[in-house]
Amino acid sequence: MELLEIIKSLSNETRLNILEWLKNPFAHFPEEELSQDTPELGVCVSDIAKKAGMSTPTVSDYLKMMSAANLLIATRKGQWTYYKRNEKTIQDLATHIKNKL
Repeated sequence: MELLEIIKSLSNETRLNILEWLKNPFAHFPEEELSQDTPELGVCVSDIAKKAGMSTPTVSDYLKMMSAANLLIATRKGQWTYYKRNEKTIQDLATHIKNKL
C-alpha cells in the first residue's frame, strides 16, 4: 500500500465525495444511469462527472489519480470507462490507520 499516494488522492473534497458515492451507487446516482452490471462494473465516468457538477475531463483525471492509488478499479466496456471502489485497499488503509497511526 502506497500510503502517501492514497492520502494525496483523498486530499480533495470532490474525490472524497466520489469515494463515498461509489460505496453505495444506488443511493447516490439516478436509477436510469445505473445498470444491472453496476455492482461488477461500477459507475460511468460521465455519470460521476454529472453528479459532481464538474467537467468529464476533470473528473476523469480525479478518477485516474484514485485508480493509480489503488482506491478504485477501472473497467473499460466499449468506449466507456466505469469505476468502482477497491474495497481491499480501503480496508487495508483503515487497518493501517487503526494499527499504526
